Amino acid sequence: MSFIIGRKIEMSQQFKEDGTVVPVTLILAEPNTVTQVRDTETDGYSAVQVGSGFKAKLPKPQLGHLKDLPQVRDLKEFHVGADNELQRGDTITVEVFEPGTRVDVVGISKGRGYAGVMKRHKFKGGPMTHGNKDQQRMGGSIGSQRQGKVIKGQRMAGRMGGEQVTVKNLEVVSTDAHSNVIAIRGAVPGPRGGLVMIKARAGKTVWYA
Repeated sequence: MSFIIGRKIEMSQQFKEDGTVVPVTLILAEPNTVTQVRDTETDGYSAVQVGSGFKAKLPKPQLGHLKDLPQVRDLKEFHVGADNELQRGDTITVEVFEPGTRVDVVGISKGRGYAGVMKRHKFKGGPMTHGNKDQQRMGGSIGSQRQGKVIKGQRMAGRMGGEQVTVKNLEVVSTDAHSNVIAIRGAVPGPRGGLVMIKARAGKTVWYA
C-alpha cells in the first residue's frame, strides 16, 4: 500500500516519449514521517498517521505526540490493511510511486464564499419578461406554508466550496526524488499550496481526514 501527503504547486504539462502532451498537476511531497500506527486491538481500526513539512512552534500536546520525531506541520491518517509493515519513525518518499500507478487524490476544494442558487446549484433562473423585475436570479418557492419548516437538504443560497473532494483513478506520470515532486495527470482539488492526500488505488478506499 503506497500513500503520501503533499502540497499542490501548479498545473503544467509534460511530453511523453512519442511527443504527446500530457496535462499534469505538480505536487510537492516532502519526505513523510510515520508519526503513529493504529491497530484493531488498541484503536479498533488499522491506520497509519504521517506528517510532512516543518513548523518551528507547535502546541505542547502535538510536541508530546511527536516526541523524538521531526516537528512536522501537517498530520494526516490513511486507512491500511492488517498487513501493514510501517513503524513509527519510518520515512516515506515519492519513490513509493512508479510512473503509471493509479491513485486517488483527496483535497479541500477552493472556497467560493456565499453564492446564490444559480452559481451553487446550476438553477436556470427566472424568465426575463415584463413584470419579473429583480427576480431573474431568485431561488423561487421553497415549499408550501402548510408544509411548515423548510425540508432538510433544500437547495438554497449559501456557502460554496471548501469541502473535501476525492478525485479517483488518476495516473502518476512521473516522480522526481531529487526535488520531491510528483506529476499527476489531470487536475486535483484545492488551490495552490493546498494540502492533498495521495493513495494508490486498491478497490474501495476509505479516508480519514
